[in-house]
Amino acid sequence: MRITMIGSGYVGLVSGACFSDFGHQVTCVDKDAGKIEALRAGRMPIYEPGLDDLVATNAAAGRLRFATELAPAVADADAIFIAVGTPSRRGDGHADLSYVFAATEEIAAALTRPSVVVTKSTVPVGTGDEVERILREKRPDTAAPVVSNPEFLREGAAIGDFKRPDRIVVGTDDPHARAVMQDVYRPLYLGESPILFTGRRTSELIKYAANAFLATKITFINEIADLCEAVGADVQEVSRGIGLDNRIGRKFLHAGPGYGGSCFPKDTLALLKTAEDFGSPIQIVEAVVKVNDSRKRAMGRKVLAALGAGAEGGEPRGKTVALLGLTFKPNTDDMRDAPSLAIAQALADAGVEVRAYDPEGMDAARAMMPVLTCCRDAYEAATGADATVIVTEWDAFRALDFARLKEVAAAPVLVDLRNIYRREAVEAAGFTYVAVGR
Repeated sequence: MRITMIGSGYVGLVSGACFSDFGHQVTCVDKDAGKIEALRAGRMPIYEPGLDDLVATNAAAGRLRFATELAPAVADADAIFIAVGTPSRRGDGHADLSYVFAATEEIAAALTRPSVVVTKSTVPVGTGDEVERILREKRPDTAAPVVSNPEFLREGAAIGDFKRPDRIVVGTDDPHARAVMQDVYRPLYLGESPILFTGRRTSELIKYAANAFLATKITFINEIADLCEAVGADVQEVSRGIGLDNRIGRKFLHAGPGYGGSCFPKDTLALLKTAEDFGSPIQIVEAVVKVNDSRKRAMGRKVLAALGAGAEGGEPRGKTVALLGLTFKPNTDDMRDAPSLAIAQALADAGVEVRAYDPEGMDAARAMMPVLTCCRDAYEAATGADATVIVTEWDAFRALDFARLKEVAAAPVLVDLRNIYRREAVEAAGFTYVAVGR
């Protein structure tokens, strides 16, 4: 099939590359000429394991193209995917749909034949109705049914998620659109990936409800971690004890510094605004957002308290902290709403020098956190540090050389905000160990 993907960001690029790997002819369109030029040269605008090879293979085979002009790509497309950004709108937290509607206007002007228009972007309930209205108003002469097809990609594992999905959600009541979407996803359907066909509004809500539920699990276990610290329990054992219940499941029950990234913060806020607009508030999600925001600040205070655990103790001002890991999760360079932002700022506000290292996030961190001293590796970051803090659980930090770390640090204090080490091993190496919920 001939597929046009409007937007070559995270969702658009990964989806387009995977569709082309299935054998479809895909054109990824983006207004950013620099991005398109880089993609044609094989340079990825994001870090995602395996994406560069996937793009190179399918571009070389002629199945994947990149363009800045939308009209030629739309003219002969069987399916046109809208995969542009929907960031939180400044001031009110609503999803900013201006890019979605601008893309719709351009699609309407470029249509030359019946095509299916698919919203891949994460959009509030009812957005598909407005996209359909624009298309019908601008082009009453051309059939263009509108489908909702939300993405469920985890950064760092997106290619695997796309090719081996838990489910594919397609929102449409149009028989032709349903047939086209079956053809688009036929390679996955043959592999027995379940396709759930629903109404369009239901599909739009599924995406938000899924992310809000996962954010709730994270926030729940973080509050349980605080209780564990107060009563002397171990949150990791609690997580395992409840996660073995099939009704609950073990995923997203890892205590830490709070959720961040491009989806959960934005989508929980957008869901709250949608619920507000329809007069049906979701108080659980309201609490999740509030608790998660305070969680990140509390982690900054936890690190400041740990500075008193070193040999010298005393006030934090003038001391040095090493942050290991800055991105909101490993295997990505995404710094959006990362807990490290709040932690670094809290330390800097207290007069602490912040040194940091992240395997992929340093460029973004430099722009977002001028308070940082950026380092080349974990040991350079820990040099002269009164506490070393694991913020993101990159594999590179799972087997630190504690003898070397102790040699370069000013004080042997390890704050493990991801609980990736055993207390006994760290203390045996001569460190004071501070974990979360343990």
